[in-house]
Amino acid sequence: MAEQPPSPWNLGGLTVRELARRVWHEIGKDEVTDRAAALAYYFLFALFPSLLFLASLLGMLPLHGLMERLIAYAEQAMPGDAASIVRRTLTEIEAGARGGLLSFGALAALWASSNGMASVMTTLNVAYDVEDTRPWWKRRLLSILLTLGFALFILGGLVLVVFGPRIGEAVANRLGLGSLFTLAWNVVNLPVVIFFVLLGIALVYYFAPAAKQHWRWVTPGSVVAVVLWLAMSYGLRLYVAHFTDYGATYGSIGGVILLMLWLYLTGIALLFGAEINAEIEHAAAERGAVTAKAPGESAAPVDVVAEPLPEMDDDIAVAGRTVERWIEQARVRGWAPLALLGAGVTLGWLLRRHPATAMAATGGRLAGTALQVAGAIAAVERFRRPRTDEEAREQAIQQRAA
Repeated sequence: MAEQPPSPWNLGGLTVRELARRVWHEIGKDEVTDRAAALAYYFLFALFPSLLFLASLLGMLPLHGLMERLIAYAEQAMPGDAASIVRRTLTEIEAGARGGLLSFGALAALWASSNGMASVMTTLNVAYDVEDTRPWWKRRLLSILLTLGFALFILGGLVLVVFGPRIGEAVANRLGLGSLFTLAWNVVNLPVVIFFVLLGIALVYYFAPAAKQHWRWVTPGSVVAVVLWLAMSYGLRLYVAHFTDYGATYGSIGGVILLMLWLYLTGIALLFGAEINAEIEHAAAERGAVTAKAPGESAAPVDVVAEPLPEMDDDIAVAGRTVERWIEQARVRGWAPLALLGAGVTLGWLLRRHPATAMAATGGRLAGTALQVAGAIAAVERFRRPRTDEEAREQAIQQRAA
């Protein structure tokens, strides 16, 4: 057995008030508001290529009017003038792109939108107080894969938002489960959507910083980031609707200003959640947790603390340690990328040999693509210069000993 890293929900041994005080101090120290403004600038240039790429993905779904419905839902989170700019620009992009040109444009859009993710990676390194020593090609590849993976998770959440009730009703009618299943589906639909968004943010928080992280499905930082983003988006919408007129102040560029402001608030929410996660881990390291990273450390002194096996026959003890070491090596280094890639390819092959309904086949293709993207990300992390990680651990041990 092995002692796992401390849970982030223990807040690193801090009270909520102590954590809030530390996070507030780090926000000023790391210049979060200034860096959020820089993120808004990069997000603005990456937004419309991202929308073009998302439109290409939506084109795979045999659902009429899906883009129109998704834009209508997005308008509920964005100020009206900003949403109208997004709607008009996306309509013009779709009207000017056809067939192969749209596919080529999707690849170019993926490359362009990854610039926004690259800026997120740079900013999260500041939140974790680490220096990015990864080569440029690895950073670019990781930013592209993160953009693709995040887009797939968000797409899955959006499809459930729009068509969740219809999917639940169709499944209930097909299986003869009646209205009770439909009601249960409608109840769990929203939590599933929120989980998709949280999972996308957790993916960014895990892979983006140049620090060896422990995977968590949901963290305090990701929860706060989602809640804060929703609250600020809704508050901005109410403020613009009832208390001010950006059109009178800024004229024809009022919508652009509102879009920049909304992107700025999005950057603040994302960085605020990262600061929370970083401070929780730093506090745990200060309290002696050797599996947590202190400020400036890219890797913890010890990845996992192994617990001694109980007293037993020497041969049995050696065999037990050997099996445990194999499992740990497979988890850290070996087979996860191949397993994920293989699952994605197998799923795609089965759907080609045994096609189901159009919606099920498309959903399966998206799931297969998501597995392949996850495998590619894991493969990148597989070759993450383990010697550098080992040197970082030794340096962390020496620093703490001093």
